[in-house]
This record gives sequence, C-alpha cells and structure tokens, in this order.
Amino acid sequence: MSGAPAATPAADGRRRRGEDNRARIVAAMLEIIRSGEIAPGAEQVAQRADVGLRTVFRHFRDMDSLYREMSVVIAGELKAVAETPFRSEDSRERVVELIARRAGAFEKIGPFLRASTVFRHRSRYLDTDNTRLVAALRDILKRQLPPDVARDPLKLEILDLLLSFEAWSRLRRDQGLSPKRAKETLEAAVRLILD
Repeated sequence: MSGAPAATPAADGRRRRGEDNRARIVAAMLEIIRSGEIAPGAEQVAQRADVGLRTVFRHFRDMDSLYREMSVVIAGELKAVAETPFRSEDSRERVVELIARRAGAFEKIGPFLRASTVFRHRSRYLDTDNTRLVAALRDILKRQLPPDVARDPLKLEILDLLLSFEAWSRLRRDQGLSPKRAKETLEAAVRLILD
C-alpha cells in the first residue's frame, strides 16, 4: 500500500484540541478588545481563553501574529456586510444606505480598529491591513456613487472622509453622539453633497 499512514486517534485528538485552543485564544482576544482594553497582554488572553501562556505562544509567536488572525475574523464580518444586496435602486439612496451598513460594522469592529491603531506604527502587517481596509471602503463607495458624483474629485474625497471609520469614531467617541444620532448626522451631510 502507498500513501501516508492514517492518523492515530490520539493525533486527531491533539490536532482538534490545538485547533480549539487557537480558536479560543482568538475569541478571547476579541472579547477583551471589545470590552475596551486596547492593548491586552498575552497573560490576559491566556487567562480569558483558559489556556496556559505557553499555549498562546505555541499558536502565536507574538501579539502581532494574533492581531493578524483577528484581522481574518474581522474581514469575514465585513465581507458579509459588503455582500448584502442594496434595497434601493437609486444610486444616491444606496450611498445613504452605506451609512447604516458602515455604522453597524464600525460599531462591531470599532474596538479592534482602535486597538490596531495603537500598534500600527510598529506593525507592518497592521499598517498594510489598514491601508487595504481604507481602499476597500473607498472602492465600495465609488461603485455606488452616481456617475456625476464619481467624476467630481472634491465630492468623492468629501464622501470618502464622511463615510470613514475615523469620522464615525469622532462622532461617537469625541462628540458623544448615539449611534442613531451619528447616523442621522452623516445622512444629512451626505444628502447635502449628493444634491
């Protein structure tokens, strides 16, 4: 007989335990960050995941590699939002619809984006990941814009800024607006630009 030997039940059990531990570590990191802790340490993550510190570093050689794994989870959440069909046929109304979509996504992933901002200066991966996110959000916006607005560089830049995470974060955190009020504020501003 040729081929690789069949895995033993013990090896399968270890592999499953390893996969489970890895998933628990990522989930623990996300939970800690969503609770407001911007820079959790490996010890906190291990405690929340109910694993040993060595287990954390067996799966993730450093905290940056853990942020990479979290980015995959976050990207999956954003992809689901981006692939939801628009309700409106009118391109101007689809741009307004983007505000509600992004509001929901930014509320969900905001803690992660704020935490990654803290480490972006020392992590090439996080910096590149942020650049990809900004480009993807801009591309989504451009695809929904009415042609006359898409051809206007000034309007495009203003809309890209208004629909950014930074604008959302400023309205929510610095100006203290509720999600509903922040969304209404952006909708009013975007409608002025689209008209």
